[in-house]
Amino acid sequence: MKLYAQSTIRELRDRYGFRFSKSLGQNFLTDKNIIDEIIAGSEIAPGDLVIEIGPGIGVITREAAKIAHKVIAIEIDSNLIPILGETLGDLENVEIINQDVLKSQINDLIAQEEFQGRVRVIGNLPYYITTPIIMKLLEERVRADSITVMMQKEVADRLKAGPGTKDFGAISLMVQYFAEVREIVRVPKAVFVPQPKVDSAVLRLDVRKEKPVEVKDEEFLFKVIKAGFGQRRKTLANALSTLDGYDKSAITAALAEAGIDPTRRGETLSLEEFARLSDVLCER
Repeated sequence: MKLYAQSTIRELRDRYGFRFSKSLGQNFLTDKNIIDEIIAGSEIAPGDLVIEIGPGIGVITREAAKIAHKVIAIEIDSNLIPILGETLGDLENVEIINQDVLKSQINDLIAQEEFQGRVRVIGNLPYYITTPIIMKLLEERVRADSITVMMQKEVADRLKAGPGTKDFGAISLMVQYFAEVREIVRVPKAVFVPQPKVDSAVLRLDVRKEKPVEVKDEEFLFKVIKAGFGQRRKTLANALSTLDGYDKSAITAALAEAGIDPTRRGETLSLEEFARLSDVLCER
């Protein structure tokens, strides 16, 4: 059975009375070449533990399980569980968990396996909660070596953007603080059932073993970054004055001490510059 074939998807849908959920952002992949690129790009190897988010009907799950030590697939839609029982039931190294990944304790799942090897996270993320899922994985420091996920192309462009580009924003810096980001493949909307309105892209986030910058207060760094991008048309001196406890004169003095022109805008600053500014503000 070719799980990615549109005829298979239709047959399973009709037999189980399944209906695609717009609220859950369900779009199933139908292109084997894209599936192969995702598996290759994630660099799953024998002995790896794979955590999959949103397996759908198990298209990527099945390919990952051919290589990995084990795949734990987290699926929120209870209507897909019996379908997954059929499509993946012959695989002894696949475990399906009916749960909302935003409420999952993924490090606990890994610990329960008593697994000491490499962990890979993969997934086709619902467009509407892509960023919350990624930030949960990174901020909770899920014990993963990499996170390979499909998302809306526009979101992918923001996550991998660099300073001075139109897509660069707070989320770019926050993700890049935790991981090195690279694009695996662009995915046209035509290869999904049902077809979404936008194209997708697959990114791989290689989780950093060491932080790219050292700061006095990581949480405060993120507050400074968010404030710096809060009003994109304003200069840093004006945008950062929204920080609690700092007036414009204090911000201007801190920028001068950090060696940053107060007339610059947030989208021109590197992570290193935001880190330096954050530390100066911390001391004040």
